[in-house]
Amino acid sequence: MMDACSWAMGARTDAGVRNALTVAAVALAATALAALPRAAHAQIPVAEYAARRAALAARIDSGVVLAFGRREPVNHWPPFYQAPHFRYLTGFLESNAAFVMVKRGGTVTSTLFVEKPNARTALYLGDRKTPAEVANDLGLQARYTDELQHVADSLARTGLPVYAISDAQSAEFEGRDTLSFGRNFVAELALRNRGVKVADLTRAVEQLRARKSGAELAIIKKAAEISARAHEEVMRTIRPGMKESEIQAVMEATYRKLGADGPGYTSIVGAGGNSTVLHWPASFREAKAGEVVLMDVAAYYDGYSADVTRTLPVDGSYTPEARTVYQIVLDAQKAAERQIKPGVARNVPTDSAYVVLKAGLARLDLIESPTASFDPPPGLCPGTWANADGTCPQWYLYVYHGFIHGIGLDVHDPGQFSNVPPFRFQDGDAFTIEPGIYVRDNVFKDLPDTPRNRAMIAHAKAAAVKYRNTGVRIEDDYVLENGKLVRISLVPREIDEIEALRRKAVVQ
Repeated sequence: MMDACSWAMGARTDAGVRNALTVAAVALAATALAALPRAAHAQIPVAEYAARRAALAARIDSGVVLAFGRREPVNHWPPFYQAPHFRYLTGFLESNAAFVMVKRGGTVTSTLFVEKPNARTALYLGDRKTPAEVANDLGLQARYTDELQHVADSLARTGLPVYAISDAQSAEFEGRDTLSFGRNFVAELALRNRGVKVADLTRAVEQLRARKSGAELAIIKKAAEISARAHEEVMRTIRPGMKESEIQAVMEATYRKLGADGPGYTSIVGAGGNSTVLHWPASFREAKAGEVVLMDVAAYYDGYSADVTRTLPVDGSYTPEARTVYQIVLDAQKAAERQIKPGVARNVPTDSAYVVLKAGLARLDLIESPTASFDPPPGLCPGTWANADGTCPQWYLYVYHGFIHGIGLDVHDPGQFSNVPPFRFQDGDAFTIEPGIYVRDNVFKDLPDTPRNRAMIAHAKAAAVKYRNTGVRIEDDYVLENGKLVRISLVPREIDEIEALRRKAVVQ
């Protein structure tokens, strides 16, 4: 039985009614937001930054360490986020800065190079900090960046090795990032000073970043808390006829109101078939009754990003098909949770989640068996996903991403779960668990016509039609503290919890 609200949400409406529902949802969100407390920003103590630099210095015998902040964006004015490695070592948040640390004879000196104030730049970006202000705020001696080249050249001529820390946006851009000021600066330094030894110190910083301090964990928890409240707002306000972009707006307005600096990454909001696209950017497509909407949206707070995903019924209840897929994904997430404790290898919880997902896909007849394979087209099943004989597991057609990654200054934080030891969970870890199943409408499109594929399609075709355009991902944030796993993104995730919250929503 549907109550009046459920009927209104599920009914087909004309454009006027849809607009009224959207206005009502936004008004409801605004009313709720007005009552929510705004978060006060935490801070990393200055002494902690000094300890980080000391720990890095301890990893080299002697040498010159160079790190660079991000350039000021010039294309379409995207938000400026400081380069994570640079922020980790300095806490300095202005653009176009550099950091030089010299270790020689057991003595370590650190200098921050900042952009000289410019009257015209100030019109656009405001006043820049002077070296004296930097020294007062961060406890670092500072100079202007117009001295950087001379200082670096002088140090290079001493014979000390130069250790560069990448300022590329992420490891994915290593070797092909054309916007890296730091990379270019170091390359030119080596050309001017033949014989200088240049080594990469990025991995050392990643290893230091892997274990989060108490101050860092407090900030990450706040980012997750704010993100959770934003997801709850959407659970209360989403209606059939709302555009994906409107859902995104409700989410982002909520965490902005609660003190977030902005999104931790480009918000992903996909309804219906768009829910099966991993990184679907919110569009003007309307969410329809009977569909699910997948929302991978989280806040960036005081330099640290959360990462939270929920998949909701657009109207009051999940369809039987969506409910079935959702429960499999939730069971997979819980299976991973049960495996995590200090000392456990990072692959163990992921493997446990895969077991649940494969078995579920087999029960739904979307695959022939958990071990069955298919013949992929070129490029579909790369690297470690492929079998030794060139085939690909059938489950890969519906499950095509990893489930666990670190969070922190980057939404995919390095060190802890990259190819950098250690590879086991430890206290101080902050990470996500995000299993998913995605049944695309065209799941068998472009597959080679082979006997193996024909047999698979004959087996799975009916199920693929039954569950088509259903993408479900559930992602939560966690920390390991005092040997215990703690879920910090406390958003409703049980089907009954979500449906109960949806039914309580009132259309004004």
